[in-house]
Amino acid sequence: MQPIPDLLTTLLLLPLVLPGQPQSIKENSASSYVNCSQSQPVHELIRGVSGSKDKDGTCHCVVHLPNNPIYLQQLEQLQRTTQELMGKYEQELSRFPAFNQLRLELEGAQELVAQLKTKGRLSGSRDLLYQLQSQVANASLTLQLLADSDQRSFHALLQEVDVLEGQLHECERQKEEEEASIHPDPPLSPGSCAHGGLQGVSSPLVVQLNWRGFSYKAGAWGRDSAPSPASSLYWVAPLSAEGRYFDYYRLHKSYDDLVLMKNYEEWKMGYGDGSGNTVYKNFMYFNYYGTAEMAKVDLSSNSLVLQRPLPGATYKNRFSYAGVPWKDLDFAGDEKGLWVLYATEESKGNLVVSLLNASTLEVENTWHTSQYKPALSGAFMACGVLYALRSLSTRQEEIFYAFDTTTGQEHHLSILLDKMLETLHGINYCPLDHKLYVYNDGYLVNYDLSFLTLKHRLPRPPAKRPSGAQAPPKAVKPKKASRS
Repeated sequence: MQPIPDLLTTLLLLPLVLPGQPQSIKENSASSYVNCSQSQPVHELIRGVSGSKDKDGTCHCVVHLPNNPIYLQQLEQLQRTTQELMGKYEQELSRFPAFNQLRLELEGAQELVAQLKTKGRLSGSRDLLYQLQSQVANASLTLQLLADSDQRSFHALLQEVDVLEGQLHECERQKEEEEASIHPDPPLSPGSCAHGGLQGVSSPLVVQLNWRGFSYKAGAWGRDSAPSPASSLYWVAPLSAEGRYFDYYRLHKSYDDLVLMKNYEEWKMGYGDGSGNTVYKNFMYFNYYGTAEMAKVDLSSNSLVLQRPLPGATYKNRFSYAGVPWKDLDFAGDEKGLWVLYATEESKGNLVVSLLNASTLEVENTWHTSQYKPALSGAFMACGVLYALRSLSTRQEEIFYAFDTTTGQEHHLSILLDKMLETLHGINYCPLDHKLYVYNDGYLVNYDLSFLTLKHRLPRPPAKRPSGAQAPPKAVKPKKASRS
């Protein structure tokens, strides 16, 4: 950055005065004599002007102007030009904090390289670390010379720093993966929550097309989510062709029977609404057709054993998920119990999580989240933690949000989930095998979930809430709902 040009110093000596009148400015006692016109012969009107410069570097002098309106117009134009030039200079000067920020980022990058070198004992990463260290050092040297260079070089260096930071974080991630492969953690036992939260999702495994055919794009499927190794029940529940009515389902006693489509039981029910079904302890839970009521069917006899209204829940497609209509009540089972995900008018459409008594369907606890339900593409529960998804494209989803009902804390994450077709209808988690069972536009698909071990658990920043949104309240005990 160049110092203030002498041109600007000289031009600032030209306040507008009356024609033919001298304008005098008193000199500061601490100032020293200076010839203000020696800065640069800018204009023919100013010659040999004597004055002084104060401690702030401002020139003070007496200027005698000729009684001529043409000269005054020229001075006015000169003053306007001076003000414009000073504005541009101050704008350039204001960019200096960016240089300081960039310097701090480079110092942070150097510290990260040093930490990785200190921790790393893996030969495969050593060359990459030395290469990155050299690149960061070169970037620091470039920054020292940047003050005298063009602004375009500054922006180019910003991009280079971003690339270097990305490479460093990628190197750190690869080192963690390499260490994990050398010292793998023991597999998570069925129904265990001895982990630090969701870490990743595998590629999709397409099992087969649903038994009713390609026209039945909406539905749900899965495995009994009660944490009992003795249960191996699989169920498939395609909705009717228009994507709302839940009328038929099949049960399979093993995965092989499901794949081979043999030894199944097929039942007609006729009073379900949407694809929010789940199976927990040999009972199927779903939204009773056209109401805000929860329904429970005994799978041993296909008999409806219980109905109960969900207090405050909206229905008839009021706040369903994005691209998944009629999913007003979304049931989920995990290691902690039976859950229902829904929205209310009171929550302004934000997702509400309630823990149910599986026997009576009474609401035991309720939590309110900061996520607008129609903006989500789906959600599921695992170890008492709500995980919400949003669609990134026709072939990819992102698990971007988590709410821990144990602590009442929420945070953001970014776990990508590939999909075969555009819409994920039913999403069910099973604690027995730690899989997601997804009904993807008529196809039965599953995913393996991986979780962080407790020793690798990373601190996460709190989720950013919309302006005006309050922190999630603690779980509240709801009043018992009375049936009308």
